[in-house]
Amino acid sequence: MTYIGAIGAAQQEAMSADPRVIIIGEDVEANVYGTTGGGKQRAEQGDFVQQFGKNRIRNTPISEEAIVGTAIGAAMTGLRPIVDLSYSSFLYMAMDQFVNQAAKNRYMFGGQSSIPVVFRSAMFYGLNTGAHHSDRPYPMFMNVPGLKIMAPASAYDAKGLLRSAIDSDDPVLTFEAVPLWGAKEEVPDEEYRIPFGVARTRREGCDVTVVGVSGSLPLALQAAEDMAARGVSCEVIDPRTLVPLDTGTIVRSVLKTGRLVIAEPAHRTCGAAAEIAAVVADKAQHALVAPIKRVCALNMQVPFSPALEAQIYPTRERIVAAIEAVCADQLNAENRRVG
Repeated sequence: MTYIGAIGAAQQEAMSADPRVIIIGEDVEANVYGTTGGGKQRAEQGDFVQQFGKNRIRNTPISEEAIVGTAIGAAMTGLRPIVDLSYSSFLYMAMDQFVNQAAKNRYMFGGQSSIPVVFRSAMFYGLNTGAHHSDRPYPMFMNVPGLKIMAPASAYDAKGLLRSAIDSDDPVLTFEAVPLWGAKEEVPDEEYRIPFGVARTRREGCDVTVVGVSGSLPLALQAAEDMAARGVSCEVIDPRTLVPLDTGTIVRSVLKTGRLVIAEPAHRTCGAAAEIAAVVADKAQHALVAPIKRVCALNMQVPFSPALEAQIYPTRERIVAAIEAVCADQLNAENRRVG
C-alpha cells in the first residue's frame, strides 16, 4: 500500500468503527490528494461521502483558525474530529487555537475536558511550491506542552500511528512528508496500532547511529547502504513520533556505537535534531568517540527555483559525508589496512 493510501485506510477504519469520528477541512469531499477516497485512491477505498455522508465528511471555509477552533469545540463536546489542513505551512494561521486552546484546554478546565482531535498536514517541501507552501514546522510545535507530534516515514507506520492518534484523548498533530506519499510498503489489512513514543530500528549496526526523521529516513537508509560497502556498520533509527520522543532507544544505540548522526528536513536551529543531540549529550556523552553531526535544511527561506531548492535539504550525499566525518578514524584505519 502507498503511504497516502495507508492514511486513507486508517481514516476509513476509524470512521467505520466509531460514529463519533468525523473529517473536516478544505475540499475533503472531493479531495484531490485522495485521503478521503478522492483522487487516485477512489478506486481502492471508494468515496467517503458515499460511505459516511456529508454530516461526517464536511467541507469548510478557507479559514484555518475557524477550522481548528471548530474541531477543538467539537472534540470537547464528544466528537473525535480528523482535520485535514493540507499544507503544513497553513498551520501558522491558527497558531492561537493550537497553542492557547488545543494544547491548554484540558489544563485550563482542570482535567474536566479532553481534546480528542487529530490535525493532519502535509509537508510539500522539495516540490517547488514556494516559500509559503514548503515549510516543515513540526519543531516549533514540539515546544508546546499538551500536543502530541507524529512524523511517520513509511506506509506501515502512517496507518498504525494514525489509528493510535484517532484513539487518543489528546490533540495530535501529524506531519506527512509529501515526497513519501507514493512510497509503498506491506500494510496489514486487519486493524493494528502503533503506540506513541516507540522508535523503530530500521537497520541494525554497531559503528554509528543514524537517526532519520520523516522524509530523511529513506535517505539515511540509502547512506547506510553506501557506508556498508566501505565497512561501516550503521544502525538506522526512525523516531516515528517526536512528542513523545523515544530517547531511550536512541541513547541505547549511541551507547553501543559511540557515534551519532541525525538527519531531518526541518531547519537546523532548534529542530528535532537539536533536541535529540542535546539528549544524547546529556545521557551518553561518556560513550561518544566523535562529535555529534546534524544534517538539516539550511536556515533560509525556500526558493522557488527547483535548482536552488534542491540544495537546502538533506541528501544522501550529505548524510554520507556526516557519517564519514564521525567515522574518520575507522575509515582511515581501513584504508591503511587495505593499502
